[in-house]
Amino acid sequence: MTPAAVPEHMIIAPILIPLIAGAIMLFYNDRNRQTKLIMGLVAIGLMFLSSVELMQDAKSLTDQGETAVRMYLLGNWPVPVGIVLVLDRLAAMMVMLTSLLAAPALIYAAAGWHGKGQHFHSMFQFLLAGVNGSFLTGDLFNLFVFFEVMLAASYGLMLHGSGPERIKAGLHYIAVNLAASLFFLIGVALVYGTTGTLNMAHIAAQLAGLDDAQRLLFHAAAAFLGIAFLTKAAIWPLCFWLPPTYASASPPAAAIMAIMTKVGVYVILRLSLLILGPQAGASAGFGAPILMIGGVLTMAFGMIGILGTPDLTRKGGYIAIISSGTVLTAVGFAQAGGGAEVLSGALYYLIGSTAAVSAFFLIAEPVSRDDTGTDDQSQTTEPAGERLAERWEWTPMGLDTVEDTPSPASTRTVSWLTMAICFSLIAAMLAGLPPMPGFIGKFAILRGAVEGNIGLSGQLPVMLWIYAAMLILSGLGALIALLRFGMRRFWAEAVPAPRILALEVVPVLMLLAMILLMTIRADAVLSYTRVTAQTLLNPAIYRETVLEDAKRVDATPPQNHAPYEPPEGQK
Repeated sequence: MTPAAVPEHMIIAPILIPLIAGAIMLFYNDRNRQTKLIMGLVAIGLMFLSSVELMQDAKSLTDQGETAVRMYLLGNWPVPVGIVLVLDRLAAMMVMLTSLLAAPALIYAAAGWHGKGQHFHSMFQFLLAGVNGSFLTGDLFNLFVFFEVMLAASYGLMLHGSGPERIKAGLHYIAVNLAASLFFLIGVALVYGTTGTLNMAHIAAQLAGLDDAQRLLFHAAAAFLGIAFLTKAAIWPLCFWLPPTYASASPPAAAIMAIMTKVGVYVILRLSLLILGPQAGASAGFGAPILMIGGVLTMAFGMIGILGTPDLTRKGGYIAIISSGTVLTAVGFAQAGGGAEVLSGALYYLIGSTAAVSAFFLIAEPVSRDDTGTDDQSQTTEPAGERLAERWEWTPMGLDTVEDTPSPASTRTVSWLTMAICFSLIAAMLAGLPPMPGFIGKFAILRGAVEGNIGLSGQLPVMLWIYAAMLILSGLGALIALLRFGMRRFWAEAVPAPRILALEVVPVLMLLAMILLMTIRADAVLSYTRVTAQTLLNPAIYRETVLEDAKRVDATPPQNHAPYEPPEGQK
């Protein structure tokens, strides 16, 4: 294998590694959870190394002045028939983010959460495979396949641990996502009926040749797809499912599910700029006003929710909604021609806010405990200290059957002061206080909005100023809500500190280290997101690369077969 071929075949590694690891784990008895934990961490380590290689490859393509996209044909079938994976800077960034969130969530599960149900580790790996596949796929059909793999695994993780509240929220979550999947299928069928293809680059090329009737149907297809993905991205008013779902899920499940809302944001970003961007002719900007207005309303809804709920885990759900609304609004501005600076700042903010939301879900449950191992707000018993040694398994008549199982991987504890410091740093990040990445990302967005406002006319500048105001107000709302909780919990309450395992704090420290590194290396990360935004706003690069490679593959004759010769009588 030549050195040039290594990055090409590496594209499929983030999908195959967790998929194979999850399948192998199914052959192990579920009592061997420590073995599965080690296998899962090794798989995530390999996935991280492959994501580093992919990001370096995507970065070097633009640094060397080459095309910014690399394509991988599974089975060497040409576009638009074959399955195609496409690597660009955005996909590489999202795969890297997934691997960085996966390790802390899985380590946190070792504190006992992976023992409260069956096949936790396999479902965790399958979810990673579905998420990475959604980021790397280049056609809508396989996007649906990876989407369903991700959702099926998330159903199991959501219900992991049982309990009436978790089951109730999980069933609502399943119903909402099944409805979204139905809209997804309808949209895919309409796209294929109007364009004759499901490859994203090919759809973008076919769009210019549609007549008025076909274009109308294509817009209907885009609307159906938009409903499906905006439901997953949790835009208002399609976000009602998220706070109770994430609040009811176990902390490690909620932490890794923080990336799932960004899958919806990613698909909206990809399709909006690749297919419906400024170069789409009569379809240019379709849906952009919805993204701008809906994104701002989503931020307002999240701000009201975080101020109104006393439950800390529900606050995390509303913070995730604010994060999605912030990025979706920036995508709408970029699609409407608002420039690359707003989108660049939003991508930087996406990385930092997703890591902070994941850390928030990990710290919310230990911080909310009282000294008996009970959540002090919801009064629902959850594992804490010695209770973490319990494991639950499914029985025909219900749940609540305790196995004789070992204790957590480590029983070392940490001080209450450590938790207070970690909570304060996460709150500062989510509120956008300097010098955290939340502040840097919002400042970059505001700077891009002001610079892009110069010379613009019409309603776009008005929406930009409304967006800027909501960026500030949503951060202020998060600061007030989290500061109020922190003062009451760490300062005013005279209750014994709960017993918190080190395994529950180490993952939080890992995510905080990632956030700190983003602050120190802000110039490098912003430089990466700036070039990424510029390439996204020039969709011809993506489209022409995929279609040109397709022509090259299609023109290459099979290597191991003799040319076809018809029978003598048919010549």
